[in-house]
Amino acid sequence: MPETIAIADLTVKPQVTGFFDPDTATISYVVKDPDSDHCAVIDTVLDYDPVSGHTDTRSADRVIRFVQDNGLKVDWIIETHAHADHLSAAPYVKKRLGGRIGIGRHIDTVQKTFGRIFNDAHAMKGAPGDFDHLFEDGEEYAIGGMRAVALHTPGHTPACMTHVIGDAAFVGDTIFMPDVGTARADFPGGDARTLYRSIRRILSLPEETRIFVCHDYPPEGREPAWQTTVGEQRAKNIHVRDGIPEDEFVKMRTERDATLSLPRLIIPSIQVNIHAGKLPEPEDNGIRYLKVPLDTF
Repeated sequence: MPETIAIADLTVKPQVTGFFDPDTATISYVVKDPDSDHCAVIDTVLDYDPVSGHTDTRSADRVIRFVQDNGLKVDWIIETHAHADHLSAAPYVKKRLGGRIGIGRHIDTVQKTFGRIFNDAHAMKGAPGDFDHLFEDGEEYAIGGMRAVALHTPGHTPACMTHVIGDAAFVGDTIFMPDVGTARADFPGGDARTLYRSIRRILSLPEETRIFVCHDYPPEGREPAWQTTVGEQRAKNIHVRDGIPEDEFVKMRTERDATLSLPRLIIPSIQVNIHAGKLPEPEDNGIRYLKVPLDTF
């Protein structure tokens, strides 16, 4: 798509620091404007033990300490999508550091879909106001003096966005490292053909564009990694490298998805993340509760 090619500004190189959470294989990012002390925080993690129901902020606190130790100012707390594999710590990070919580405009579709599953009246109506900002496709915004652009890249979920910040693209779960491939497309609202077209949109960026993934599930013998390039993806991605046609990808993705188990934390994660990471309000006994829908997923 020609409109995508000019989006990345290879002359602007944000300082990117990744924080890997081994429990969920998630990478959170601090993205700093090279010419100021302003930054964005992308895809934070609230630690959660599904056996005890206990939450913890140790992963988010690593990010917070880094921001504070380096004297940074947070402009944005960005969710690339409503994650199904970890709980977001966005409200906690906002309380400690400030910033605006943003997600793609189509989050209302995700809210309505899962609102019905969890019988969540607030979500069923569509509750995009839970977030501070909804990014439109092609929307430009700033991190300090640095230009950023949000691209709608659905397929994994209807609300997935890729954020192109200078020479760096933060792709969420759309693409993984080249030896891992691509995201699943079988969640409600997902679509393999749409995913392929979104990925090709990302891969129309200049080959030198740095790509930062949200998860890494490395094959045996490789340490976790999270930075690659458009050129490397086009040459080596096992699912969508150049030369793999759309129909072949859709067949592979559909057959592969049929063999996958659900993410371990999908039930708590979705309930929290469709509301911008806000935990349920305590009931009259002071305890918060999450629902488990039986015989549904």
